[in-house]
Amino acid sequence: MKARTIDFPRWLIAGALSTVLVGGALWYMQPTLPPDNHQPTTGIQASDQSSAPVNASAGTNDKLQPAPAPEPTQEEQYQTPQSLGPEPFAPSLAGTQIDGVLRADANGQLVIDLRVRDFFDYFLSTVGEVSPETAIGQIESMARTHLPEAAASRALELLDQYLAYKQSALSVMQTELDPALRGDPSYQLRALGDALARLKQLRQTTFDAEAHQAFFGLEEAYSEYTLAGLAIQQRNDLSSQGKQALIEWHRNQLPEQIRNTEQRLHASTRQQQARVAAIDAAGSPSDAGERLAELGLPAEEVTSVVNYLENRERFEGRFEDFRQAMNEEDASGLSAADRDRYRENLLEQYFPDEQDRTWARLKMLGNS
Repeated sequence: MKARTIDFPRWLIAGALSTVLVGGALWYMQPTLPPDNHQPTTGIQASDQSSAPVNASAGTNDKLQPAPAPEPTQEEQYQTPQSLGPEPFAPSLAGTQIDGVLRADANGQLVIDLRVRDFFDYFLSTVGEVSPETAIGQIESMARTHLPEAAASRALELLDQYLAYKQSALSVMQTELDPALRGDPSYQLRALGDALARLKQLRQTTFDAEAHQAFFGLEEAYSEYTLAGLAIQQRNDLSSQGKQALIEWHRNQLPEQIRNTEQRLHASTRQQQARVAAIDAAGSPSDAGERLAELGLPAEEVTSVVNYLENRERFEGRFEDFRQAMNEEDASGLSAADRDRYRENLLEQYFPDEQDRTWARLKMLGNS
């Protein structure tokens, strides 16, 4: 697929970039990449898909610590630095390493991979703190200063395409759900699939095949995996075991880089579910400790869990005594202020620890 021809200067879309980066979120929900791919992983969450169609805008420096840029090899003689120094152009970047890198090989050609997009997003994430012109100018300066001419030109060509893509993605972001079907899970799934397809088509018409795969390949593979999982969960003709088998099959189709991470996350989730079930089924804190030890929880963590459960057990006993004291004391003739003081005195008597008093207040509100 040929790349879109960009026949307007980079600075011309700076104003549009402000709208894209600061504008509203998507109406639909989209999956998140595992953490090994430098993306947040808190379930399925609405986000600015033109910037980072996973959980939040890529390159958000207060959420993720960027991976250090690799040292150049013999084949990669040129690359941008890992840091902007002690006084970066945007204060929010102080003390951070640059997320991503622009590199050139020994032939002076740009190395195109996901770190190029990460590099763009690192600088573009400052829009709002600085002007779009400033952020874009910093990228251009870094490319021209540290790369050969051919690599710098290619990087800036990709930057033009990336900015154009972000602007065009607004139409996908602003698509509205049919109000009459908004609560229908099947309709929501179809709408999500349609939105992902439109984004993928937009990327294919904006970038050549190499850049499209480098910038969005892993993201799209994970999105399609999550979409398949949601569709499987909605099926009524499969048992839980059948659904799990199909989801496992889709998981095995993921690219190795994210498949390994997803498998670790899945195994960890199942392990945590087993441990929670063990605590729920236990007849006492010590019984819970024995069950958790059998499930492989380290001894020091078993001790901490048992201590916590014992403390909660003692708290419940004190709360029952407190509740009975409140019921037995005839406070009917007290004013509202006196009743509050009376309650506080009892709370301090039965719960000397401030945290326990907080839990007792919450429990009283729940009981009422």
